[in-house]
Amino acid sequence: MENKKFENELDAAFWNQRWASGQTGWDIGYASPPITNFMEQYKNKNAAILIPGCGNAYEAGYLATNGFTNITLVDISSEAVERLKNKFINQPQVKIFCGDFFQHQGKYDLIIEQTFFCAQVIERRNEYAQQMAALLNEGGQLTGVLFGVNFENPGPPFGGDKEEYQKIFEPYFQIKKMEDCYNSIPPRAGNELFINFIKK
Repeated sequence: MENKKFENELDAAFWNQRWASGQTGWDIGYASPPITNFMEQYKNKNAAILIPGCGNAYEAGYLATNGFTNITLVDISSEAVERLKNKFINQPQVKIFCGDFFQHQGKYDLIIEQTFFCAQVIERRNEYAQQMAALLNEGGQLTGVLFGVNFENPGPPFGGDKEEYQKIFEPYFQIKKMEDCYNSIPPRAGNELFINFIKK
């Protein structure tokens, strides 16, 4: 995929600075309940799972503890990746890559979205949907949470609404579920949409 540059791009230097300075307001300190609840019902423990823009990857810790065997993490921040390598040093089922999601290659059965879409500048959203579909096996799923509100302050995070998201994802996915999230963490209650999209 062509590596485009945007005027307001949030590059590796931006995210490294956020990690180094402790400006990680997206980090809730544990695996997101909407995702863990979904994964409780996900039966294939050997599924190839990708978590892009994974940060501290609490969801990966949850998956590894609950018997999932094939978990891949990708983050553009070398600061974050070094922490992850130490964190998962004794869990070989978790593979960790430092790199740009938009250049990542692989094939997955499930991709987990958790505060990654909202970290991309608006101009990259169609590219995000296209890349997600390219990384998924036939019938693969993209699941997780998106912000269902628009924010007053300039992002990140960048918000949006159902109508906007439908236009972005419908060319590539069957929208199986996109609804108000009933089990968000309290600070995000009423602001999140749970999604489950199936690759067309």
